[in-house]
Amino acid sequence: MIKNIFSLKSRAFLFFSFNTFLAFAQNAKIDPSVFSNMKGNKAEIFVVMREQADLKQAAFLETKEEKGEFVFQILRGTAVRSQNSIKSFLQAQSVGFQSFWINNSLFLQADETLINALAARNDVAQIVSNAKSHLDLPPVDLTAPQDNALKTRSGIEITWGLLAIQADKVWAMGYKGQGVIVGGQDTGYDWDHPALKGKYRGFDNQTGKIDHNYNWFDAIHPDSGWVQKTNPCGYDSPEPCDDDRHGTHTMGTMVGSDDTIQIGVAPDAKWIAARNMDRGNGTLRSYVECFQWQMAPTDLGNRLPNPLKAPHVINNSWYCAPEEGCNATNFAILEAAVNACRAAGIVVVVSAGNSGPNCSSINQGPPAFYSKSFSIGATRFDDTIAGFSSRGPVTIDGSNRLKPNVSAPGVNVKSCVPNLINNPVNQYANFNGTSMAGPHVAGTVALMISANPKLAGQVDTIERILERTSRPMTTVQNCGSVLGTSIP
Repeated sequence: MIKNIFSLKSRAFLFFSFNTFLAFAQNAKIDPSVFSNMKGNKAEIFVVMREQADLKQAAFLETKEEKGEFVFQILRGTAVRSQNSIKSFLQAQSVGFQSFWINNSLFLQADETLINALAARNDVAQIVSNAKSHLDLPPVDLTAPQDNALKTRSGIEITWGLLAIQADKVWAMGYKGQGVIVGGQDTGYDWDHPALKGKYRGFDNQTGKIDHNYNWFDAIHPDSGWVQKTNPCGYDSPEPCDDDRHGTHTMGTMVGSDDTIQIGVAPDAKWIAARNMDRGNGTLRSYVECFQWQMAPTDLGNRLPNPLKAPHVINNSWYCAPEEGCNATNFAILEAAVNACRAAGIVVVVSAGNSGPNCSSINQGPPAFYSKSFSIGATRFDDTIAGFSSRGPVTIDGSNRLKPNVSAPGVNVKSCVPNLINNPVNQYANFNGTSMAGPHVAGTVALMISANPKLAGQVDTIERILERTSRPMTTVQNCGSVLGTSIP
């Protein structure tokens, strides 16, 4: 009798312990900020699936086209297979969702009951909040001298940054980015600006026909979260539009030029683009949407993705700050997207941020500190680092890796901006920031590929060449064990 009583108590204890363990494991999947960021009784969440695609074999493929098609098929196949059950579960409850294959996740709005039910599923690895961020720009000093901004060559004005990186010498050799596609994702783009229109892939210079399919994507929707009552571009814009000026400026530094001014590193390259911010405000959802589109552009209905139409390089002059919700819990959401694009043969150029001059200021937010991001610091006219330029080493993940990878002109950079008041004088502006430095490097990638088409898709080789051929510069600033005299 005593034995039986002991047995019953043991079973009750074991049952209680197992349920406690399950509850702990379930809660461990949920980012605590999910519940703190609820509006009303719902939260915007990403549900990350446990199964993730293995993309290692892409490294052994020779061409960019092969890499892109392989990675796309593996990612999409993994998502279709692993999301089938959870989609049925959500549909049975009449819950809307958005499926992503680039990082095998689903975006949706859910109440606490649904969140806990999703966390209890074996096929779910993590549930994180849809973090929101704001574009980081350094103060613009309108009194700064403009003397160094432009030089004149053969009657054409050339921005100082293009001369600093010696782009003009590459043009003289006949390489201006021809045959290369650059991608941008930012506040949008003024596609018919005189400095950009002829370089937009969706515009046929000979016939004048316009086709935005596979060339433009707008990730700012009526339910994007940052939406205010109105937006200069509206939402789900069917054509490229810039609601801030920032995106247009960055694209100008990559490819821009007209009859009187040369502002773009690769003036013969073509560009495609996506809007991932609403007047400088982005979310994890909008960033992931744009990375997925860049890897396999779609038509204007976001249908029929085609990796063969992907760009060779993507410029990212933005970051997601911790105070806006990006943290160690959700870093992997964006990192998976960056890694997938890179595996597909796309160079991912990322501005380091404007949180300098302190050491490890690059920690402020992804994607600049990711190992697979090629991050860019900003330099001044005299080749010293700009005070605002974020710097490494990366300590937020314990890696202590050196960042940024290289630095480029980022002070008093002149480029094109939307002609908001119909005055040609206001079609150009001088901006500061690592946002301006990144496009110099993205444009350089285009020059490299136009000079040697076999480099297309060879991301490791391109990045290695950029690092090894950049001019080695030092500083008096030491950051921990990293001396200012050491070269990454």
